[in-house]
This record gives sequence, C-alpha cells and structure tokens, in this order.
Amino acid sequence: MRYVRELAPGQRSQVFVIDTVTGEQQLIHESEELLFEAPNWTRDGHLVLNGDGRLWRLRLEPGAEPELIPLEGVPDLNNDHVLSPVAEEVFVSANDWHIYAAPLAGGTVRRVTPDDGLMHFLHGVSPDGSTLAFIGVRMGPGGTLSDMGPGVVCAMDAAGGEARMLTSDAWSSDGSEYSPDGEWLYLNTEAFSSTPGHAQIARMPAGGGPLEQLTFDERVNWFPHLAPDGRSIVYLSYPAGTVGHPPDLPVKLRIVRDDDWSETRELVDLFGGQGTVNVNSWSPDSRRLAFVAYPIRDI
Repeated sequence: MRYVRELAPGQRSQVFVIDTVTGEQQLIHESEELLFEAPNWTRDGHLVLNGDGRLWRLRLEPGAEPELIPLEGVPDLNNDHVLSPVAEEVFVSANDWHIYAAPLAGGTVRRVTPDDGLMHFLHGVSPDGSTLAFIGVRMGPGGTLSDMGPGVVCAMDAAGGEARMLTSDAWSSDGSEYSPDGEWLYLNTEAFSSTPGHAQIARMPAGGGPLEQLTFDERVNWFPHLAPDGRSIVYLSYPAGTVGHPPDLPVKLRIVRDDDWSETRELVDLFGGQGTVNVNSWSPDSRRLAFVAYPIRDI
C-alpha cells in the first residue's frame, strides 16, 4: 500500500510565498493534478517540496514548474524532510519509517536510522549538522497506522547510531526543531493538557530537560519554525478540538517576534493543515516564508 496523499475532487495545491513584514503574498505554483507539501527553502533560492512520494525542486518564479529530484534506493517519501546546514544534501523520512540522507542534486541515498523498532519522522537537524532530531513512534500491536503509540522526541548522530529519547512517552510530541544557536528544541506537545490532541508550543534544552510551555490558548498549535536569524517563529494553529494534524481545515499561520509570546499575531488564514508547513520553510534572509494551501471548490 502507498501512503501518498492525493488531491480531492475540485481541490488544488497552491504554493505561496509571503513577506512576513508587509504581508504581501505571491502565488508561485498551482496544481490540480499533484498534491505538493512541505516546502524547504534552499540557500540558492529554490524550494524543495514533497509530492507523490517524491522530492521536487521549484524555482521561485510565478508560473515555474516543479522539477523532479531523482533519488535512487529509497521508497516513497513522506513530507518530513530537512536540509543539511553544512552539505548539499537533504535528510528525508520515507514510508518504510526510516530516515535517509540524499544528495540535493539527486542520486543514491544512504539510510541513517537503524532497525530499532521505531517509526522515524524527521523534523530537525542541528546547526552544525551533527545531530538529527526526530519523532520516534512505536507501531501498535495490530501493526497499523491507527494503533501507533505516542510521538517521542528523539535525537541521534546524523551519521547513524542509537536513538536517545528526550521526552516521555506518557504524552505525544511532534515537530522538534533546533533553534539557530543549537541551544533549544522547539516542538508541539500534549504534555500540558489532559484533553487528547490539545497540542501547544513548547521548548526544551537541546540535550533534553524540562519542557517550557510557550502557547496557552484553546487552539491546537503545531510545527514551530524558527527563522535563520532566530528572531521570528511561525507555527500552524488549528481550530480548538482538533486531534493530530489533519488536512483540509481552516487554519492559521501565526508569528511571534523576538520571543515575545504575549504578542502573537495572525500572519495568514488559509484552508490547509497537513502539508502546509510541516517543515521549516523560511527564506535565508529570515523575511519570507513559503507555505501550501489546499482550497477546494466552493470552500
């Protein structure tokens, strides 16, 4: 079975870039055939996206067409992929539940994660490129995606090795991403609520330690992404009562400046969710952000 998302009838995937200072949006690419997800922004000014279980490169020009990045030796990919900060490669999560290192230009990949009984979902690479932060999940006794265990923040050497668990499995966490100085991991977690699915944004020391809650509201908040200069954070905010990070809901992108969480503001409202900003999609200049919307006709 392929775990590849597809567009619903009448649905489009729209790749946007927004100037987080002026709020000006630019539609870069629109497709009614292929569901694109999770843009990364490369140092040379392209976007890297997931679509149909593969990686694509997209020029930042309105009307540009995605170009396939040919990878060998890897199964279908999910939308968790993070660029290496020190090499021309990208770490990708595949639907065999392993993490691979792949040349950004295409070519043969190498598997990073061992057979340790975990499903591995990548979200962060340390600024020096030495460590991966990922979410480790144990498959339930039925062996299906519907009976998975809670997400646990884990770290491991980027060259491979044993996973180190950094959060408890008494609750579920996701989206663990390093701060640009490498001191913190930012994440979303259900640790602060007894309501199932009620995720809030938090941070913890990169090597493990106590969680510090950063958002305190009725909405369900996911995927904090820090700008390269460390001064801005964007996260995805779902309606109250949402469980997990599903697709096809009215969601908000919210932004925080200079670590002032009392002054969170709305950046954009859109129809999306899963795939919109699963990975860090900030521009190298820390001003613009790429995201994907999924409008459906008459919605």
